[in-house]
Amino acid sequence: MNLSSHRYEIGIEWTGARGTGTSSYRSYGRDHVIRAAGLPDLAGTADPTFHGDRDRWNPEQLLLAALSQCHMLSYLHVAVKHGVVVTGYTDDAEGELRLNRDGSGEFASALLRPRVQLADESQRELADELHEQANRVCFIARSVNFDVRHEPRLPEAGTDRTEPEDTE
Repeated sequence: MNLSSHRYEIGIEWTGARGTGTSSYRSYGRDHVIRAAGLPDLAGTADPTFHGDRDRWNPEQLLLAALSQCHMLSYLHVAVKHGVVVTGYTDDAEGELRLNRDGSGEFASALLRPRVQLADESQRELADELHEQANRVCFIARSVNFDVRHEPRLPEAGTDRTEPEDTE
């Protein structure tokens, strides 16, 4: 098994043809289906601003979701390496897309707002510092050309922490 290279395959099928194809900007739908072997189909579209369907995922949301998901997985990895026991994790992420005069656009930044629950609150300072290390090892964050910032937040009041089970 080659650990230095991994391949990923997906399929995209445009399902937005309305009979006249792309005869005009408003004549076609942006709906499509994203497929990968063994996984449920993912309904995709354009952002509603660009004539997409609000009930489907758009590429901008998927990019932000990939950043958030990758950061979480990287964070859990570095937490284990540093002996920090994470018992809960949520994130409220946002990204900024800037449009250019020529009709192109690009993400300018992403902001992740992870809320990490810990088995031991005395490790909070270390736990918050681990977000920088997680960002350095996150495959997706390393692959984008815009800033991915982090604003760790304390868990919301009243959130139950999962205590480690007593195994004795």
